[in-house]
Amino acid sequence: MDAHHARFVRPALAGICLASLATLAACGGNSCIGLNGCGGTTVTPNVTISGTAATGTAIASATVNFSCAQGSGSTLSDGGGHYTITFDATPPCILTASSGGMSLHSLAFAGGTFNTTPETELMLVYLASQLGTSESGLIAGFPTNSQYQQVLGNAADVQAAQSAVVTNLQQHYAVTLTAPAFLTTSFTVGQAGVDSDLGTLAAAGAIDANGMPDPAAVSLLSAAGAAHPLTGTSAPSSGTGGTGSGSGTM
Repeated sequence: MDAHHARFVRPALAGICLASLATLAACGGNSCIGLNGCGGTTVTPNVTISGTAATGTAIASATVNFSCAQGSGSTLSDGGGHYTITFDATPPCILTASSGGMSLHSLAFAGGTFNTTPETELMLVYLASQLGTSESGLIAGFPTNSQYQQVLGNAADVQAAQSAVVTNLQQHYAVTLTAPAFLTTSFTVGQAGVDSDLGTLAAAGAIDANGMPDPAAVSLLSAAGAAHPLTGTSAPSSGTGGTGSGSGTM
């Protein structure tokens, strides 16, 4: 290469190198979060989910697994049944709290407080029936079924199901529940609110001696969900609202 040609080529090469370095810096920083343009990798945001696993008594030292639309994680509950996890995931997530031979399920449509109790188990029964499947079918199909993910990620659909659980249990078992937002209300075992409601339901026979929903309560919520099917997909929600296509109560 002669000196005259080098005077023009070297500045051009330097410019290319600087542009390449800028691109690499962007791919290592926040500018690529949520994008597929940096090596084809999607960087999912950190999400924190906490709650209490209880049946009227705390589910202590339970393994709580989180299976999300993107990402998964696991943690242990403490002596009071409380759990918290911060991990790379995109909600919605299905929660499974396991201790001994018992497993209870719940869901989280966003980051925040999401409990796991017999009431949340019945809520998933109701939602599964609305979607034309069983609870086990909903849990098994969730990782790959976009409609399941969309409904469980829609705050309005979930809150309607929560209301349906409260209404049907109150009517069928002739009880008064004091904490209708049982999914997202922080609580401590032994105090009034969500936990005392679980005690009320156990005394009425809706929760069995093992802390699981009684089969009659499962049948009740399954029938209620089938009576109000979600015939179409719901509008996506960030966890603060949205519209559903089904009625919430029987």
